[in-house]
Amino acid sequence: MLVVVASPDDNAARALVDRWRKHGCGLLTSADLSSRGWRFTPGDCPDKQTAVVEGRLVPTQQIEGVLTLLPNVLPHELHHIIPRDREYVAQEMTAFLLAWLTELHCPVLNRPLATSLVGPLWPIERWRHVAICAGLKATTLNRRVETAGVSPWMLPPSGAFVTVVGEGLIGDVPAQLGVQAKRLAAAARAELLTVFFDGADADSCFLFADPRPSLGDQRVADAILSHLWRAAHREVATGKLR
Repeated sequence: MLVVVASPDDNAARALVDRWRKHGCGLLTSADLSSRGWRFTPGDCPDKQTAVVEGRLVPTQQIEGVLTLLPNVLPHELHHIIPRDREYVAQEMTAFLLAWLTELHCPVLNRPLATSLVGPLWPIERWRHVAICAGLKATTLNRRVETAGVSPWMLPPSGAFVTVVGEGLIGDVPAQLGVQAKRLAAAARAELLTVFFDGADADSCFLFADPRPSLGDQRVADAILSHLWRAAHREVATGKLR
């Protein structure tokens, strides 16, 4: 079974899960975290643990791969929790998911960090630092104050991006940019990462990176599915996943 962890309000995630139903995929949201049936103790054997996915009890050892699209649980998403308790419950749910995703023995895209359940969801300044240390050229960074909800950067008309999925690349960019994107993903320890450049030629400069790719791109969705299955089969072959 494959599991997609996402917000209950994430329509793109729901559409992806619907496309993957025939592959035994389920959507895990904050509503499931409030359901009875969870059994999880850090360090315990997977065959003793259970999860709840779409309201159904699932033995953890049956989960073969996880795609995480939820950086953290937000209070306003907890429609089933009384308003005054939502902030506290959101923090507790995030902490639980951090522990659970970290302990899973199956492939997880991306493994969580202490600051984000989707891996390196970093501010642009940190991405710029990591990119330069990895040998990428970066544009001059100009910051400005923006109204809430507006991105402080925009991809220029001539810009390009490529998505790293495991060892594969999705995007129409020169080979040199693909190599740089893979190098950055390795430095960030991210198996899933979209890397943005200010141009589409080989000497373009790095702009930004995001561990949450566009799920509307069928090529990306197919690459993610293929990567999770291949990784799961490798785990079974080596005895790490039963």
